[in-house]
Amino acid sequence: MSYRNTLKLLIASFLFLSTITTSQGQHTEQFFLSGTDNENTETWEFFCSSGRNSGFWSTIEVPSHWEQQGFGAYNYGRDYVTYGRSHEFADETGFYKRTFTIPQNFKGKSLELVFEGSMTDTEVKINGQSIGPAHQGSFYRFTYDITDFINLEKENLIEVKVSKMSSNNSVNRAERYADYWIFGGIFRPVYINAKPQQHIAHHAVVAEADGNLEVHLELENVTENHEIIATVSELNGKTIKEWKTKANSSGELVIKNKVENIKAWNSEFPNLYQLKLSLKGKGNKTLHEVEERIGFRTIKIIEGDGIYVNGVKVKMKGINRHAFWPETGRSLNASLDLMDILLMKEMNMNSVRTAHYPPDKSFLHLCDSLGLYVMDELGGWQNAYDTESGKILVREMVRRDVNHPSIIFWSNGNEGGTNKALDGDFDLYDPSKRPVVHAHHRPGNDFNGIDTDHYENYASLLKKFADSTLIYMPTEFLHAQDDGGGAAGLHDFWELMWASKMSGGGYLWVFADEGLVRTDIGNKIDVNRVNAPDGLLGPHRQKEGSFYAAREIFSPVKIFLDKLPEDFNGEIEVENRFHFTNLSEVNFEIAWVKYRKPGDPISGHVVIGQSEVESPNVKPGEKGKIKIPDLKLHSEAEGIYLKAIDPHGNEIYTWSWKINALKDFFEVINSSKNENNASDLTVSDSLSVLSAGGFTLTFDNANGTLSRIQKPSGMDLSFGNGPIFTYGAQRVSNIEKIEDGGSRSLIIKYDGHLKEAKWTIHPSGWVELNYTYNLPEGEYAYPGISFDYPESNVISAKWLGKGPYRIWKNRNQGTIDVHQNLYNDTHTGSTPWDYPEFKGYFGDISWMEINTAQGKFYVVSEKEGLNVRLFDFYGVSGPSSHPELPKGDISFLDGIPALGSKLALGITSNAAVYGPQGEMNTMDGTYTRTLYFYFDIIQDPTLSHDKTNRFPNEN
Repeated sequence: MSYRNTLKLLIASFLFLSTITTSQGQHTEQFFLSGTDNENTETWEFFCSSGRNSGFWSTIEVPSHWEQQGFGAYNYGRDYVTYGRSHEFADETGFYKRTFTIPQNFKGKSLELVFEGSMTDTEVKINGQSIGPAHQGSFYRFTYDITDFINLEKENLIEVKVSKMSSNNSVNRAERYADYWIFGGIFRPVYINAKPQQHIAHHAVVAEADGNLEVHLELENVTENHEIIATVSELNGKTIKEWKTKANSSGELVIKNKVENIKAWNSEFPNLYQLKLSLKGKGNKTLHEVEERIGFRTIKIIEGDGIYVNGVKVKMKGINRHAFWPETGRSLNASLDLMDILLMKEMNMNSVRTAHYPPDKSFLHLCDSLGLYVMDELGGWQNAYDTESGKILVREMVRRDVNHPSIIFWSNGNEGGTNKALDGDFDLYDPSKRPVVHAHHRPGNDFNGIDTDHYENYASLLKKFADSTLIYMPTEFLHAQDDGGGAAGLHDFWELMWASKMSGGGYLWVFADEGLVRTDIGNKIDVNRVNAPDGLLGPHRQKEGSFYAAREIFSPVKIFLDKLPEDFNGEIEVENRFHFTNLSEVNFEIAWVKYRKPGDPISGHVVIGQSEVESPNVKPGEKGKIKIPDLKLHSEAEGIYLKAIDPHGNEIYTWSWKINALKDFFEVINSSKNENNASDLTVSDSLSVLSAGGFTLTFDNANGTLSRIQKPSGMDLSFGNGPIFTYGAQRVSNIEKIEDGGSRSLIIKYDGHLKEAKWTIHPSGWVELNYTYNLPEGEYAYPGISFDYPESNVISAKWLGKGPYRIWKNRNQGTIDVHQNLYNDTHTGSTPWDYPEFKGYFGDISWMEINTAQGKFYVVSEKEGLNVRLFDFYGVSGPSSHPELPKGDISFLDGIPALGSKLALGITSNAAVYGPQGEMNTMDGTYTRTLYFYFDIIQDPTLSHDKTNRFPNEN
């Protein structure tokens, strides 16, 4: 993290903590009855009505969910749908109690009991007396005036009854019959606020980009003899504006002024200021003070045009985020909130939707500091709160969150969970009148000029942008169950969104797999089968392939160059996709590299030269060129890296290109300096045996496949049963042997799509396979050849190509380097979340090393465009996993399939609906490729080893 962001974090953390700890003087003082977060808890007495550990008093940590503390029973919200039958929900009631003594300096103060969040119906008694009506709704801050219920001189008793299921069915339908984990308990902090009798009860700030500032105040016990002093300061404490306003006895007051020369807040430059409001009495005595970080920014929707922040049209590179952690459910802390925000920023995102409820306060503080646009959502998964309860919850949500500059939208529920009678209530508590949206998947629910329809395909996306007068901003798209969706298809979607006038961007579903550590089944992680593994990250924020692909696709520095041209002159076209940043403010660095070779003990590359590159003056939305002035290392290097660093010191992305990565290989491959250089070929009725370079290859004449690899001083290598073409049947039509200068080759001709395979062993021991196939015009998912090899023997793979994550045709991003992955059997979205996945398609391969229990074997391709498939895997699970795989275990392919999602035409996972990159590979005609193999079989330790240099510059 950059120094600037570290500094902002320290400031954000200090200010957040200052609101939740006891402070002296005339600020609001706080006394915690619970802990402050999921890692800093307090022990209460607890009784659970049913389920595990029920029927007797014990203890529990607060805040927490009682399921994660070993009580009650679990429900995934819509279990009754998942299992296709009537299901009785776990509906325990939890009873909490503890004693406490009020601090002495609270005497004479107005006392307010605050719950930041409790699931679901919550009833409270202090010293045996009910302090008010039960609160209904899980994710909202609610308060009680307890001044008259507290014993100031002796110990007090608080008792809390929490009912998991609400007595209000609309609350259950909005929050608990949902597609996410549901819990019970006091899961956010509980504390007492102590304020002077004369105090500022509430303030709502309107801070516009031009410096105009309004503060709407609610005052208690204040008269016209009092006044308010407002002070605006920089975060370093320097005062830039201060003014006084007379109070009145109405209890409401609006103060206004203009602050000159401010720096506006946006996601790229999240400039913040400190606002202090002081209530003054006689003799200028300070009676009460409140402080708030504010950002000056203006939000406007121009219908038929776009979303504007500070007069600049912006598009949301957004994602949905559940407030969730595997061990503690929805009980979190500021460090977890920070981690999630930094991961979103790393993916070059600028916005987040708080699906499907308001987040922790600390999350919003950090969005303010680090720069994320927030869509703050009222609960309501696919059913809405009734109007009576909804009005209460809108008020609680907006009054808590109104002063965060990061919040630019309010969302009135999700996918049918919108009660339209509540639309006007947001403005009652938000004087800045942020836009309200309806996050939906049903036609006709657009609102305020924005259509948020979920899960459109590419064709319908084109139609919306062509025909609609509404701004289209899907609040969910490209559903990322397993490895599908997410960034698979995102390139085509985002390029269309970026180019379309009526696009407001959108929000991917979803940030992280919602995998829960189940305390009732030995702390195993449960994703409720296919319901919850929907993330671009794993439950503990393990980065999946879509994470890195989204980072490149969403990069605000857009590089168009796919491969370096032979006449590369140092110019690289670039587009500025920032909204507020000139590329002159971005730093660019170039590195010339040589790649590690097969046989090197480590992977990666060696930098042989690096320098900074002059940043081009390119305004937002415009194109220009990055110019590398010095190309003297171009002929020596094997690759080039270009890194972009934003104005805050954070890496945006690093692009990579190969130059001539195999230029030294073929000198070694064609070398004759080997004592075992004799070549021999015999063909019988059933077998053909080719020997040279210390190897013997045996072929089955009946099907024309390699059946045995032998080395006199070692064991057999089980690589064989190939080449098998990935489409159709093949039959041997002829076998020929040819001799060229003492070198013998075996040529096998076939009927079928595979036409010919020519095998040659060079004196160096390298085996050359030239193959030719012919395909009639058509669409093919994975054209190429396959071999068998026992997966159980494999230890690791190392390669020069894209990586380290597997790719799909429509998610083919990756860094060119020498990558190495240890074997694992990870299927994306399920335990053990061991990434990168070992198995899959890997692209742009120059060479690959497979390390096995029998030794290592290598493959090299001089021709570009080789994809290697490793073993059996799937992209999206279902009744049958998708997409289908080619024959064999290891495949060498000239094309690979794209990946859809579970929502792409149902279970067919049809990727073509997500855009051109999702379409099948179009093939027509004759194709050839040459592969070079080396089989480094484990040798008998009693025999001398072959010391041949198999690779250039081998260590």
